[in-house]
Amino acid sequence: MTDKIQVQDYGVKDIKTLEGMEAIRTRPGMYIGSVGTEGIWQITLEIISNAIDEYLVGACDKISITLDGPRVIVADNGRGVPFGKNDDGEEVLVNIYTKLHTGAKFDSDGNTGYNTSGGMNGVGAKATNALSSFFSVESYRDGKKAYALFAQGELVKYEETKNTEDKRGTVVQFIPDPEIFKDVDTEADYNRIKKQLWELAYLSPGLHFSLWYQGNIEQIESKNGLLDYLDTLCSDKEQITTPFYAENIEDRIKVRVAMQYVNNYSDTYRLFTNSIPNSSGTHLTGFRTALTQSINNYARAKGLLKDKDSNFTGDDLKEGLLLVLSLTMPDPVFSGQTKDSLTSAEGRTVVQRLCSQALINWFNSNEKDAKAIINKALLARKARESARKAKENVRNATTKHSRITLPGKLADCSSKTRKDCEVFIVEGDSAAGSAKEARDRATQAILPIRGKILNVLKCDLNKAMSNEEIKSMILGFGLQVDSNKIVLDESKLRYGKIIIMADADVDGDHIRTLFLTFIWKFCPELITKGYIYAAVPPLYRIIKGKNSFYLKDDVALNQYRVDHPGGGYELRRFKGLGEQSVDELAESTMAPANRTLKQITMDDVTAAANTFTALMGESASLRKKFIEENAHNATIDV
Repeated sequence: MTDKIQVQDYGVKDIKTLEGMEAIRTRPGMYIGSVGTEGIWQITLEIISNAIDEYLVGACDKISITLDGPRVIVADNGRGVPFGKNDDGEEVLVNIYTKLHTGAKFDSDGNTGYNTSGGMNGVGAKATNALSSFFSVESYRDGKKAYALFAQGELVKYEETKNTEDKRGTVVQFIPDPEIFKDVDTEADYNRIKKQLWELAYLSPGLHFSLWYQGNIEQIESKNGLLDYLDTLCSDKEQITTPFYAENIEDRIKVRVAMQYVNNYSDTYRLFTNSIPNSSGTHLTGFRTALTQSINNYARAKGLLKDKDSNFTGDDLKEGLLLVLSLTMPDPVFSGQTKDSLTSAEGRTVVQRLCSQALINWFNSNEKDAKAIINKALLARKARESARKAKENVRNATTKHSRITLPGKLADCSSKTRKDCEVFIVEGDSAAGSAKEARDRATQAILPIRGKILNVLKCDLNKAMSNEEIKSMILGFGLQVDSNKIVLDESKLRYGKIIIMADADVDGDHIRTLFLTFIWKFCPELITKGYIYAAVPPLYRIIKGKNSFYLKDDVALNQYRVDHPGGGYELRRFKGLGEQSVDELAESTMAPANRTLKQITMDDVTAAANTFTALMGESASLRKKFIEENAHNATIDV
């Protein structure tokens, strides 16, 4: 017998209508995306964006942002928010900050000047008000001042007085409500706001920002706009073309674009619609189409692509592309209130049309740059095709029926519980021989490599895959190859720990660095997800009678000598792992009960990238600078 589900009845009394501030506070995620740190960022950006709108209409050239604990103050010298009573006798300023879909940005004819505003739905500032424990507005215009104070979206006070300060503009203050943002610190993110203001400065030549924080003030302004932004993105990168810049306007839609190619394997782009940052959208699609068509037309016309050659694709042209694209248009349509992605079809067609001719003109005037882009695209195409073949090879080699195709030099372990297994990467036959005898055969595998592997920072995956040692590691670890990267599928990973075990000397440090460079460049997820370790072999063994123990390095040895003056012990120094006996290697470096492992982490990916580039990249000047700044930390092993 099956129990019947008890159906709950509901009727007219259960139907509710949420309006205005109550609707936002009840379902904040609909309006700001989340009630975490991203939500706090969104309500802050909404107010800053309103000040930027005043710049876009030519009414504002100064914006001040003050961060005082959780309190944010945004002031501009624009036209000021209109105030006074409307035809229904209601206060206009109060409605602007409390009634949804109320504002001056619905006028597509541009009579208010807001025809290219970022916020067109009359929601953003209301959301900030509704989700703040404290929210106030001061508006200065027409010789008067209006002041409104709200708490959790409800009006507390409103007054109009004479403007005795002879100023104009708007000042908004708010404190995010901890009742809404329960699980996060409600203090504004200074570094993120500073970064955003620099972006806005690049988009807004002539606009001056003042950022006040903890008693300090930072002045932020850009003279050359998008070209300054492009220059920032190009810093510490090898440039292979000169900058491209173009701007054009058609039917109140303005496009500004700055582009440059650098010697990278990935693309970087910054997108904006009416100064609102986007992560994707139709404007990007329009530019990519314009770039692809223009470069194909140019390459065909110059004979750089033969009849038998296929056209370049968008993927061919991605590698090394740095792009800053700013679109200003009436009535933009976004995928949501957070405006993360532009969906306006008109944005694509206008960007494509305006950029196509500008790119053709630039290619014709800059033949060297055009050829550099084409050559890079040809290499990218070749690398992607080679990587596709490599992917097929690795895929075929790692099917369930092809265990025999694992690297022949891999001494695998027997346990089928792969997350409990670990693989040691060792250099040389001598160290590999000792490690194979010292290991726990059930859970410890040994993969020897010969010499120092390729410095992959200077090559793509195609070239890296030509190195037998790298190919063995990819195959042995159980990694997947896709395009110009290595993909981590944790369900197919063959070991829970991947351990680089090298000598405790300069050569060992070099081997570790080359190995970590390979992992960091092509599969950094192995680091971020905690799979990569470095074994820490001891440099010394102290033998005193029947007892012995190990010392990590010279610092530990010096301390031991201080603590045990007079000698009376045997000191053994290991010049390499291969010099250790099987028992010594097991108890000092491989046995889980005794060994020291260092997990490799990447808390700051940007800092890690800069360090690898300085140490392993093409630029000798960066290495010289790194050595000069860090020489005092060096230990010379003679």
